Amino acid sequence: MTPAPNDLRSFPALDDVDRAILTELAADGRLPNNALAERVGVAPSTCLARTRALRESGAIRGFHAEIDPAALGLPLQALVSVRLSAHERPVVDAFRARSVRFPGVVSVFHVAGAEDYVLHVRAASADALRDFVLDHLAVDPAVQHTQTSLIFEQARGVG
Repeated sequence: MTPAPNDLRSFPALDDVDRAILTELAADGRLPNNALAERVGVAPSTCLARTRALRESGAIRGFHAEIDPAALGLPLQALVSVRLSAHERPVVDAFRARSVRFPGVVSVFHVAGAEDYVLHVRAASADALRDFVLDHLAVDPAVQHTQTSLIFEQARGVG
């Protein structure tokens, strides 16, 4: 079985330089290699090799631009908690596979507690958010219950 993406046992041991590279890239994924090397105190060639190794190991999952959702015409954000009707692995795996492809879904979190999943969703309006829940979740036989919480403000942490 393939380890989950956040399963730390699947990664080689990271030293202080690797952790520094990850910290710097988490703060600014567009940091040029020369500047990154200077910040973490290694030669640019060493930094490049280590960054490649971190990408290949999956420690760096990718790079992306953080865009204001309103610029995309999706100013409304919500967290939609989902409780599944069954908890067998095929049901859970199938829901996860479907949910990441739903329109407007930014992230899918499999969580512990009363709910099974939390979906971070962006929508054009309250009506569009309602339609998302009705068209994709309420009709899904695997979904027992949903609860929607609007996001008033979002701030990104550094770690």
